[in-house]
Amino acid sequence: MAVTDIRPAAPGATSLGSDRGRIWKSLRRNPLGLAGGILLALVVLVALLAPLLAPYDPAQVHFATPFQKPGTVGFLLGTDDLGRDIFSRLVFGIRSSLEVGVLAVLLSVLIGTPLGLLAGYWKWLDAIISRLNDVTLAFPFLIIAVGLVAISGPSLGNAAVAIGIAHIPAMIRIIRGETLRIKESDFVIGARTMDASGGRIIFQHILPNTASSLIVQATVIMPAAVIGEAVLSFLGLGIQPPAPSLGIMLSDAQQYLFRSPTAAIVPGLGIAAICLAFNLFGDALRDAMDPAATSRKK
Repeated sequence: MAVTDIRPAAPGATSLGSDRGRIWKSLRRNPLGLAGGILLALVVLVALLAPLLAPYDPAQVHFATPFQKPGTVGFLLGTDDLGRDIFSRLVFGIRSSLEVGVLAVLLSVLIGTPLGLLAGYWKWLDAIISRLNDVTLAFPFLIIAVGLVAISGPSLGNAAVAIGIAHIPAMIRIIRGETLRIKESDFVIGARTMDASGGRIIFQHILPNTASSLIVQATVIMPAAVIGEAVLSFLGLGIQPPAPSLGIMLSDAQQYLFRSPTAAIVPGLGIAAICLAFNLFGDALRDAMDPAATSRKK
């Protein structure tokens, strides 16, 4: 599974708010996208209702009942080496993963979007921003994230910031490509002939037409951020115990994998479910926002 996708939107991609009926119709006709949307809704629902769904505090230990098997009375998915309820830690771990993902997406969008717009519209800024961006893209995003967390210290917030910063170069490249395409459109050329300022053209004409690419790229960054958080927590650089995290659950479970395989399988399935949901729904959303792809499938 690729952790970073920097594919630009297709030339025929629509702007957000246009052809909503066609986009919704296309999503309903895509069974994989529909399945991904349903799975995504369930994952988000679990994260939002974690305090209500979890029968125990995720950090609560039960020294008298370690390594309980799934289905044991009072422990739906069993317990770990400290007797902590695996189901409770799972739902709160999913919540932590989505929190990191959302924060990382927001940071990459808030910083990457304006830089991409500036680089795509003004050539003299493009020479500076793109060269710096190319240097950053030469490093895998996890290497950048690990380095930033090692400097700032391990925590949920620092992990989210590090992952978000690591994805800014991909966001810049996406928005820059979209800006280069849109600024040659007739309505932008018309705005220039009416002596509209560069800032007005960017915010009133170009930015709204990049919204679809932003949404699609967000569905790409989210699973990458979830995997990144799991890797950082597994290495001890992300969320710190006793706070629940899918990566921490995997790290703890490796010590007693054969005695309690459920403790490792459950968080692994949680990570897989989140990534699968975003990937399926993101692919369907990208196709739905591309009129050319939709017409080819008819």
